[in-house]
Amino acid sequence: MKRREFITLIGGATAWPLAARAQQGERMRRIGVLTILAENDPEVKAWLAAFQDGLQQLGWTQGRNISIDYRWAGEDRERLRAYAAELVKMSPDVLFAAPTPALAALHRETRSLPIVFAQVSDPVKLGLVANLARPGGNITGFTTVEHAIGGKWLELIRDTAPGLTRVAIIFEVDNPSQPAYLQAIEAAAPAFGVELTRAGVRNAAEIEGVIDAFARSKGALIVVPSAVGISHRDLIIALAARHRLPAVYPYRVFARSGGFMSYGVDLTDPYRRAAGYVDRILKGAKPGDLPVQLATKFELVVNLKTAKALGLTIPEPFLQHADEVIE
Repeated sequence: MKRREFITLIGGATAWPLAARAQQGERMRRIGVLTILAENDPEVKAWLAAFQDGLQQLGWTQGRNISIDYRWAGEDRERLRAYAAELVKMSPDVLFAAPTPALAALHRETRSLPIVFAQVSDPVKLGLVANLARPGGNITGFTTVEHAIGGKWLELIRDTAPGLTRVAIIFEVDNPSQPAYLQAIEAAAPAFGVELTRAGVRNAAEIEGVIDAFARSKGALIVVPSAVGISHRDLIIALAARHRLPAVYPYRVFARSGGFMSYGVDLTDPYRRAAGYVDRILKGAKPGDLPVQLATKFELVVNLKTAKALGLTIPEPFLQHADEVIE
């Protein structure tokens, strides 16, 4: 699917300069972007660059016919709320939010300004949209993970480290998307015969504390999708290596940074696709009429170097099913 989407993008790239020229003379359109991710994170910058590149492919160029205002809240929830209010007060033509806490903050501030999201899980359960097919209201976008993936993460641990029966779930406290992941993993746990430990964190100090405490006896980690996990991925990976804990992560960047294994969505894709919804809204579409789209392709990435350091031998049939194997 990614190859076909890439060909489509390349094929359509020749059309956007004509569209851009056609829009010359129109008023400058304003886009507000709110994220709780770290501004200096190169991976996050790549995701947002995909969003801006997607807009450019559709004829929207920063500084010419659109003005994009970015707000980076980091881990500061007070700053997140302040930035959400600030962006809404600016009355942009459309808002873009990622991940879930950023969308929730904007949702509290406005029920009228159009909002497109990415990197959000289960917006229906969170009360952000009415349903996926016709979200209604002022919000639509692209989900990244279905919570049932929790069972798959447990399966991956069983298949690669079958002797382990203890698993700690690293999740972000106060993130509205986290309880559903916990429930899904806990519902699947009896089938895999594992004992689970909830390890809620807010910052680097808490991450180090919960992993150090859990590592006193042998086990594995599941890191669920969260801004704290992404922002402190190097710390989590280093702690897992120090304590020889196999860990399953939600995104490819973790495995490429030295993590044992990842299974989840390539986030570049929903960020780029979100630009298409922003384009349609700028051209008159209503968010409530644009269906929320689910992630369609999940990637399994295995870091064999890390597996070797952990003393794990990964079966060849398992590796043959991986989308990427890092040697």
